[in-house]
Amino acid sequence: MILVYTHQVSARVQYVFRTIFVQFLSCEVRFTNQVEEFIAYDGVKISYSKNPLGSELFFRSHPLLFEKGISNQDLQVKSWNGHKVFFGQSENSAMPFDVFAATFYLLSRYEEYLPHIKDRFQRFPAKESVAYQNGFLRLPIIEYWVKDLVHIIQDKFPEFTPKPRSFKFVNTVDVDNAFCYLEKGFLRTSGAVVRALLNFDLNDIMQRFKVLLNKEKDPYDTFDYLLSLQKKYDFESIYFFLLADYGYNDKNISHTSKKFQSLVKSMSDYAKVGIHPSWASNAQPSKLLTEIKRLEHIVKREVIRSRQHFLRIDLPTTYRRLIDVGVTEDFSMGYASEVGFRAGTSLPFYFYDLDMEVETKLWVRPFAVMDGTLNEYMSLPVDDAQYLIKDLMDRVKEVDGIFMSLWHNETVSDNRHWKEWKQVYEFTLEEACL
Repeated sequence: MILVYTHQVSARVQYVFRTIFVQFLSCEVRFTNQVEEFIAYDGVKISYSKNPLGSELFFRSHPLLFEKGISNQDLQVKSWNGHKVFFGQSENSAMPFDVFAATFYLLSRYEEYLPHIKDRFQRFPAKESVAYQNGFLRLPIIEYWVKDLVHIIQDKFPEFTPKPRSFKFVNTVDVDNAFCYLEKGFLRTSGAVVRALLNFDLNDIMQRFKVLLNKEKDPYDTFDYLLSLQKKYDFESIYFFLLADYGYNDKNISHTSKKFQSLVKSMSDYAKVGIHPSWASNAQPSKLLTEIKRLEHIVKREVIRSRQHFLRIDLPTTYRRLIDVGVTEDFSMGYASEVGFRAGTSLPFYFYDLDMEVETKLWVRPFAVMDGTLNEYMSLPVDDAQYLIKDLMDRVKEVDGIFMSLWHNETVSDNRHWKEWKQVYEFTLEEACL
């Protein structure tokens, strides 16, 4: 166990120390603001305050963890030990920056509460983040900081031995549209044919009718292929299904389709499933519970996992709504426009509600890379996409983190602009699992 002395045992202090020591390092931690108790303790101990008590292992604190509310922070980003750091501290501190305040700033998504201009999908833009602007978005920077922290503690207390982690890969698939042509109904199919005629897209019309006449498999029906690779490489897989009412930005297969329901039920027998809350649910929160109930009715079990459609997160509103309907794990923590680590980490952590100043029970599961980011936002050729994925994964392997990737069933269809992207998916699995 590690004893932490601090002049004020605030909610923020408890949250970030427990996240680092209990969740990331699997160590026990206890807090005290009693000098006598701290001095008398014969074990691993550190002080986190404004001034040292004596010759103990001392980390000078930034005011952030003792504040309440949200205000602009002076982030002067510098380099130390090969990595970017901020919240710099004086020389008598064990580290030249406040690793705990910096970690809290990233994990709480503090900057997303500050004024910013949202992108066209009403999201916090990656380019507004301190990580992007200072060149460390593609690093699980918190894991690197914590590695340095562990070494510093061990120099003083060699008996400090955190439980080792090992690299883990998690594969996730968002099912926005289970089928390209099937189960669209007469009106949607007719409209699509008319659009194809106006665009002189005869190949689309021919393929559509081949699929509808059962002479060819629907190109988006790649689920047998996905499951075969899951069986071959034996990795954890999670599928998020969109069960929205048809509308703007929600153009999924109807939840009443028997074929679609059969698919969802079948996938839930071989992999974990979660809800993909609709775009419309952002404006009409009641839709979220309706969509969850639809999925629960199909799979006959409680739904506790979620990933936002279009990765739209409005903090703290989105996460509060998920908590209210019983979701305990969210997988939306990543950017659509950029690869990397939105919260500075590859590891899961509990959501801290800055407005309420409380640690919640919502487990946030970050992802590092999305197929659409590489192809549609960054316009990378297949070879460059593979190189970038390997670079990100190598960084995660270096810190024994969790590499989570986000794909869609149509990505591996070899259809339209996803031609040859099946090999990117297989490359990722081979790098992660072999």
